[in-house]
Amino acid sequence: METDFFYLWLEGFAVVLLFMSIIWVWSVRLGNAGIVDPFWGLGFVLVVVFYALNIPLRHLHQWLVMVLVSLWGLRLFIYLFLRNYGKEEDYRYRQFRANYGIHRYWWVSFFQVFMLQGVLLAFISVTLLGGMYGHSVAPNSALWMVLGVLLWLIGFLFETVGDYQMAQFKKDPLSKGKVMDKGLWRYTRHPNYFGDTMVWWGYACFAIYNGLYLTIAGSLVMTFLIVKISGVAMLEKNLITRRQGYEEYMMKTSAFFPWMPKK
Repeated sequence: METDFFYLWLEGFAVVLLFMSIIWVWSVRLGNAGIVDPFWGLGFVLVVVFYALNIPLRHLHQWLVMVLVSLWGLRLFIYLFLRNYGKEEDYRYRQFRANYGIHRYWWVSFFQVFMLQGVLLAFISVTLLGGMYGHSVAPNSALWMVLGVLLWLIGFLFETVGDYQMAQFKKDPLSKGKVMDKGLWRYTRHPNYFGDTMVWWGYACFAIYNGLYLTIAGSLVMTFLIVKISGVAMLEKNLITRRQGYEEYMMKTSAFFPWMPKK
């Protein structure tokens, strides 16, 4: 990787942290740190557009990365924004506020929530820059580009359909207190998180296509966060204690990769 790559990545870091600082100021005015969630996806759109403005886009794979990231990030932003609009602050942030006190929390949230997510977002975006920077030097490069698009399509389908099915399930008053085990949720307990992971390994394929193998570290970190930290692990720890029947659902349904349910 050339020196210019690292300079551009560091500039992207600065753009993301500035973006998160602005969102933090807004959250203080609203009294709701939960607005950070929808802007996670939009942050990736911002940084990939920033990369695109600083790299001559001469090749198909560069345009593909920018378009695919933009579609993914905008869908996630719109979905989470509409889902959270008009609702009270997420229980995670309410717990933080209770721990630190209302007057200290806003400054703590700047570092613990907004800057932390900004640093993670900027680091993970190295995979996107790897997919856009330069031109292919990898063996069988065309296959990597095709695989990248295929994984992205699978992931985007799982995310979009899974989120839609869950939204419809929650709209039904008869579903209150029940476990969603229909549609894609019959084959995996987390079709949205599985889809998100596939999307990011699609981006990793573009980085491999470019021969920038080390930049797939961003996809590795994203996968770790989804499976072990803020996604599957956190959600299941919460659901198993407050959702009747969830433990039985866990016993018969694949945790992550889609598979036929056990009898």
